[in-house]
Amino acid sequence: MKFPIAIQLYSLRDEAANNFKATLQAVADMGYDGVEFAGLCGHTVQEVQAMLKETGLRAISAHVALEEMIVAPQKTLSDYKALGCDYVAIPYLVEDKRPGGADFANTLKAIEIIGAKAKELGMQLLYHNHDFEFQKVDGEYLLDMLYRVTDPEHLAVQPDVCWVSVGGEDPAEYIKKYAGRVPVVHLKNYVGGKTDHMYELIGIESEKPKDEKPFEMRSLGEGVVDIPAVLAAAEMVGAKWVVVEQDVPTPGKTPMECAKESMDYLRSL
Repeated sequence: MKFPIAIQLYSLRDEAANNFKATLQAVADMGYDGVEFAGLCGHTVQEVQAMLKETGLRAISAHVALEEMIVAPQKTLSDYKALGCDYVAIPYLVEDKRPGGADFANTLKAIEIIGAKAKELGMQLLYHNHDFEFQKVDGEYLLDMLYRVTDPEHLAVQPDVCWVSVGGEDPAEYIKKYAGRVPVVHLKNYVGGKTDHMYELIGIESEKPKDEKPFEMRSLGEGVVDIPAVLAAAEMVGAKWVVVEQDVPTPGKTPMECAKESMDYLRSL
């Protein structure tokens, strides 16, 4: 591997909530170089600093709700900077705040303010996509619209290769499209295809009948995404980190088992 490898701790959210320090130690023992936070599970910045020092892990990034950063941008960014994060990412936007949504103008204003403050602190604001941004308006993907109308200095690209694929694009080619603007790539794999129940994996329920061929996430060595091609593209565009994420484990396996499988696969390349 030519990249340091981190894991998005949302993948291990139940374990982290139960014992944050033990989860970090387990991640370090698997061989991960760093972590991307999804909250601090009630711990103070100082407590997490001590845990990182003990485990030898690097804090590279954090997924933080846009609303949280709007309320307290300076404190939120400063806290993650104190942990060593170079990046902070918008992980999800509700429908009215997305490109093309009724409140998108306010989203853009917030991105410019937060992105500028991040720059002042030596950090970079990122956007983490799902598949819903791959709808087209006037022939342009909503995700491309977002990147076109924002300052690259204030918003960089964190492509999630699973959702890019579900959205109908080749993840490696999409990464290349934003060469120079992709410092962190989210590695995720899956089987199946786009269904009405996909987002139940991240807590969004659907009342529609269950799908005959369900969408399921997998560790990186399994699934439809060509991970070696993604890594080659990430190297080509100058990415600094890759981040493993698996929202829910492979059926019959635990999140920890999947995290280790993904790391073992990456180390084998």
